[in-house]
Amino acid sequence: MIIAIDGPAASGKGTLARRLAEHFGLHHLDTGLTYRAAAAAMLTAGIALDDEDAASGVAARVDLSALDRAALSLHEVGEAASRIAVMPRVRKVLVEAQRRFGEQEPGAVLDGRDIGTVVCPDADVKLYVTASPQVRARRRTDELAGRGLDADYAEILADLQRRDERDTTRADSPLRPAADAHLLDTSEMDIETAFRKAVDIIDGI
Repeated sequence: MIIAIDGPAASGKGTLARRLAEHFGLHHLDTGLTYRAAAAAMLTAGIALDDEDAASGVAARVDLSALDRAALSLHEVGEAASRIAVMPRVRKVLVEAQRRFGEQEPGAVLDGRDIGTVVCPDADVKLYVTASPQVRARRRTDELAGRGLDADYAEILADLQRRDERDTTRADSPLRPAADAHLLDTSEMDIETAFRKAVDIIDGI
């Protein structure tokens, strides 16, 4: 069983994906972390972020079993990841790795921006999780502040809007709902409500 969850940054798709994986006893992969891992390795090694040859080589060495969410959640890593994620060769390497992850028994929940459209187009269930930019920026601000980090709402909102623009307009695998995806707008939902709605959708298929 493969559950594909797509959506923009800070829409709640990652939290929802983890909850669903636990509920259904499936593996979970936040595919965004695979790009962040490659970007973090490039930053550490001092490799230029516009070097696609180097980026694809680094991406090929990403260990999907050793993705450290806390270490990879830094803002500068996210920005770097967004830059290399537009590179076709980087995407090809990581999409192949993500597909192999999804082939594990008994199945997996994968979340990202092109799961239902590119990575797992034949997924059993596809969800597109979204929320307004303002709601997403407030959530991200509160999350960072809760971890004791500096968080400026206006800067975070502007950053999310830039990322949305980059993700939805890139030539390779742009962010968009799959034709057969179930839309879940979480702007007015807490995580528990979103989780119950998602379970109802999955159980009804």
